[in-house]
Amino acid sequence: MDDLELEVKRLIVSSLKLEDIKPEEIDSEEALFAEGLGLDSIDALELGVALRKTFNVKFDTVTEEVKAHFANVRSLARFIAAQQAG
Repeated sequence: MDDLELEVKRLIVSSLKLEDIKPEEIDSEEALFAEGLGLDSIDALELGVALRKTFNVKFDTVTEEVKAHFANVRSLARFIAAQQAG
């Protein structure tokens, strides 16, 4: 899972052009939105597109469950792993 988490961190940094942050500096449990990494709704859309293209995952409409997947890197990695296994 650590490798997948690092891949997700790299994708976040590259797809959102976060030039002053290194993937290794992102804590896997750190919130991605609001008080954590500080991403916003536009970032969420861009990240969702990048995740679909890179990992071939599908998101339904925005629900509380989907929001929970985007809580932090670890929850995103778990979601991706579950989608790829299923």
